[in-house]
Amino acid sequence: MSTISVRNPHSVLAALESRPEDVVSITIPSSVASGGDDAWKRVEALARTKRVRMSSAPSGGDARRAGKGGGRENPEGGRTSFAEAQIKAKEPVSAEELFTDARERKGGKGLWIALDTLQDPHNVGAIFRAAAFFGVEGILLTSERSAPLSGTVYDVACGGVESVPHTLQVNLQRAFEFAKEAGLWILGTSEHAKESYLQIERDRPWLLVLGNEEKGMRRLTEEACDVLCQIPPQGAVTSLNVSVAAGIFISRLTQT
Repeated sequence: MSTISVRNPHSVLAALESRPEDVVSITIPSSVASGGDDAWKRVEALARTKRVRMSSAPSGGDARRAGKGGGRENPEGGRTSFAEAQIKAKEPVSAEELFTDARERKGGKGLWIALDTLQDPHNVGAIFRAAAFFGVEGILLTSERSAPLSGTVYDVACGGVESVPHTLQVNLQRAFEFAKEAGLWILGTSEHAKESYLQIERDRPWLLVLGNEEKGMRRLTEEACDVLCQIPPQGAVTSLNVSVAAGIFISRLTQT
């Protein structure tokens, strides 16, 4: 299992709370530990309770920035110290497990998300965060031509990766078959769709598909969808960042 560096204290806290055995080590510079960063103080306290290995790095540069998980070049070269944790990547589940009991979840109105070759880790992390906020059941990702679940994804997700199960699949079409067998309907998103997202009823379990940042959904992905919808633009700008669009779709499909 690979190990990743996580610098968002909220993401580290989420890992400590859900799977402390996978938190390998935590490094907190003395300036952060003694400063006013309450989130890292909570990390330190919980880590000691969970008996996770702790270390203190020499402080340097802007401690406030370091406390937020950042680091910057200093005049002497190199980087300032920052707080971070080494965490084992969360294990994905199988497609079958991700969609198990779909008809029973939330009265048959659960929501899942599929990401078709998204390549910006910031977008992936933001979608995990929105999914965790709105109680999405799970996320299906393509394992090829997609952004890996890196430290950036974990940091941007702000703990979302820990609470939303995910599966990594080479063959998206095969995963769709598992989803349909479990009772899900496939809802694709496209700026060329005729139907507005406001017309989509929350009367069934949906698998919401979001396409690549530049090209959108691939042709075979679009053909596998039961319904296509779009967010109609209301102003001069006619497109949205995929993670922003995801938040709008998720809000619509999870609100009663």
